[in-house]
Amino acid sequence: MGWHKVKLYTSCAQRACSVSQKKNLLRAIIPVITATLMVIACCYSFYLRRRKVANEQESVNKKRNQGNIAFRLYDSERSVKDLIDSDLFREDDKKGIDVPFFNLKSILAATDYFSDTKKLGQGGFGPVYKGTFPGGQEIAIKRLSSGSGQGLEEFKNEVILIAKLQHRNLVRLLGYCIEGDEKMLLYEYMPNKSLDSFLFDRTLCVLLNWKIRFDIILGIAQGLLYLHQDSRLRIIHRDLKTSSVLLDEEMNPKISDFGLARMFGGKQTEATTTQVVGTYGYMSPEYALDGFFSVKSDAFSFGVVVLEVINGKKNTGFYQSEHVLSLLGYAWKLWIEGKALDLVDQTIRETCNADEFLRCVNVGLLCVQEDPSDCPTMSNVVFMLGSETATLSTPKQPAYVVRRSLSSATSSTTKPKSLNELKSTIDEGR
Repeated sequence: MGWHKVKLYTSCAQRACSVSQKKNLLRAIIPVITATLMVIACCYSFYLRRRKVANEQESVNKKRNQGNIAFRLYDSERSVKDLIDSDLFREDDKKGIDVPFFNLKSILAATDYFSDTKKLGQGGFGPVYKGTFPGGQEIAIKRLSSGSGQGLEEFKNEVILIAKLQHRNLVRLLGYCIEGDEKMLLYEYMPNKSLDSFLFDRTLCVLLNWKIRFDIILGIAQGLLYLHQDSRLRIIHRDLKTSSVLLDEEMNPKISDFGLARMFGGKQTEATTTQVVGTYGYMSPEYALDGFFSVKSDAFSFGVVVLEVINGKKNTGFYQSEHVLSLLGYAWKLWIEGKALDLVDQTIRETCNADEFLRCVNVGLLCVQEDPSDCPTMSNVVFMLGSETATLSTPKQPAYVVRRSLSSATSSTTKPKSLNELKSTIDEGR
């Protein structure tokens, strides 16, 4: 009996000790759990607060960005411009290019190792070849001449600028290649080549009826308007001419050759250079004589192209035996005599719309006026060409009216005596 009491007492004591230990354990755990929960609550509260601040900042940034798009675009333009102005086109620069890289091996296979049968033409910076890739895709490949400083500049300009431009009247850059001394640009293939190959060929020009020519003029104007005003980057082409306008299978015009183009940032619309580059016959007088160029410089070149398209003759090769006049001067003479319709290319006389033709003559002469402040912007040009009811202003006498005489042409050491003579000399050099 005594033994059972001892055993019962011992059992009760053990249970009491166990309960006491559990209580002590709970006293120790509860603060830890409470502290942990408080830390979690604080972290979650901090997360919510940071998220709220982040959302508010994102909203502020969104509003700021919406109200300051021009600044962001200018910053983007500045980085592109820095790349273009750099001395070398480094390997790291490929990261900023928005078109694919083609290896030399694939290009050699596509052009039959640059076979003469694949050659489309020869430009100032190198030959252009037709390439056919697997699947039948046709691409025009411009192979820049090695060792040409201008070729390198053209390459950097085109591969960076054109990749960022998207418009139906601008040629599309599809890719590029840099391997060793080889630098190549890959464009969409234009089966009808350039505008000048049709316009100044007395056999092919008959394929350009009036409707096609008017659509070409309007398309070029719309392409320039995009470059000057509607694209993310404001571009001055600086070398617009009939040979830099390509024609697709439906004879739609596409502006190409951006090697001499200049990009403007922010609200900049004009600049000056000491190195005048471009093609004589299409250069505005303020650019040719003073190195000053702007959107009006492209407008001047466009005016020359318009007069060439409707007349069918090149400004550089124009000659009238009875008059020492440039094409611009001849167009002006007919205009002031009320005989502007006589400027029409004889091959389109039957298909010509007289009202549209006279509108083109008027716009062309407005664009080639001597003072750039008198010349219209491309937005005005597009409006005047596209509206049958638009009131067009009367043009003033254009630049480069009189060509240099034969006697003065033979005396290359004679210094021009006046600004007009200098302008005539430049015109003759075209």
